[in-house]
Amino acid sequence: MSHETAPEATQPVRHRIKSFVLRQGRLSKGQKRALETYWPRFGCERGTEKRPLETLFGRTAPTFLEIGFGMGHSLMAMAQARPDENFIGIEVHKPGVGALLKDMGEAGVENIRLFNDDAVEVLATTLPENSLAGVYVFFPDPWHKKRHHKRRLIQPAFLDQLARFIQPGGILHMATDWEDYAEQMMTVATDSPWFDNSQPSGQFTPRPDSRPLTKFEKRGQKLGHGVWDLVFVRNQSPADASSVQ
Repeated sequence: MSHETAPEATQPVRHRIKSFVLRQGRLSKGQKRALETYWPRFGCERGTEKRPLETLFGRTAPTFLEIGFGMGHSLMAMAQARPDENFIGIEVHKPGVGALLKDMGEAGVENIRLFNDDAVEVLATTLPENSLAGVYVFFPDPWHKKRHHKRRLIQPAFLDQLARFIQPGGILHMATDWEDYAEQMMTVATDSPWFDNSQPSGQFTPRPDSRPLTKFEKRGQKLGHGVWDLVFVRNQSPADASSVQ
């Protein structure tokens, strides 16, 4: 994701440090079949102009975005638990997209739309500003070596960009199991003029029921691993965010 300047909302982002390395693993037969079967219905392609989210879902409803959904377990659980809301997932790794489409098809879940793409590019070119009720960033790559910290997704410029898309009162919910990344997230979000902590200043949020507990996290808990949640609220009008450069 962009770590240097907030991108113009209508322009794709070029020549930037990315927060991911594209490692396209082999698709299983089930994932390949799910992509062939369900992508035409639930998959979305990056566009050259922004379009209302109603055109993606065929209805108007609060819409939440998960960036980097992995294999899609949390996104699937949230969509099943909240059928009256819309969910968009963006993931660069195709096997994860195939796995989620397979689960959606088997469970009959229809309130998710997917991009197999770079979230910064999708935001810059396709999603309209002031359109999201919330954004989720669960367990992004921690890039734990200090020399790689510049690749971490949660940076000031990225929050500046998200501020264009989250409606006033909407949420930014982040979670990580790396304590030093949690501290960086807290610093970056606290310093942002566009977001307020839902907890007293500097405090993390007890895991909300809205974030599903994954098998990975349960396993970590048994080993004594910590998880840190941060829930911040968009505090100003999108017009204000448009002034961010």
